[in-house]
Amino acid sequence: MARIILITGGNRSGKSAYAQALAEYISGIRTYVATCPVIDEETEKRIRKHKEARLTSSWRTIEETKNLADALKRARESQVILVDCLTLWVNNLMYEAESQSRDITEEDIAALCRGIIDVCDDLPGMIIFVTNEVGMGIVPENPASRLFRDLTGRCNQIIAGRADAVTFMISGLPVNIKGDKII
Repeated sequence: MARIILITGGNRSGKSAYAQALAEYISGIRTYVATCPVIDEETEKRIRKHKEARLTSSWRTIEETKNLADALKRARESQVILVDCLTLWVNNLMYEAESQSRDITEEDIAALCRGIIDVCDDLPGMIIFVTNEVGMGIVPENPASRLFRDLTGRCNQIIAGRADAVTFMISGLPVNIKGDKII
């Protein structure tokens, strides 16, 4: 059964850098599961920057925008898997549902998250999930934004509930909120 770590926080709080440092602390095969699709020049630059940050530490990369359970299975031989990030994954699922003129609900996200946890329970090593804390601001003014907040909140609750450790990043500083301090 994999040890699950959830790293959450606001935008630009240092989540990804902290997650990468944690993963690089573990010896062995490392796999980075990237959920961000290239949608414009700006995201392409961000993705390139993330890839460059991993060049010196022998990372394997799996780009998977929707089927995280499958991506985790493909990384089975890794000692550490870093999934960055759940927030974009939820966004991608919402976009897919909208493009297919169907709804996506909290129950759908909950089922997908439970499927991810089931896969994690069959894997060795450590799995680090990065996500954004989106529920600390004002209530969004439109239905799509409120749905995104709710779906992401449900996802975060389910993964955090199973996680062995949860770290909340604030201004680049890790605050341990569940389990033992990681590093």
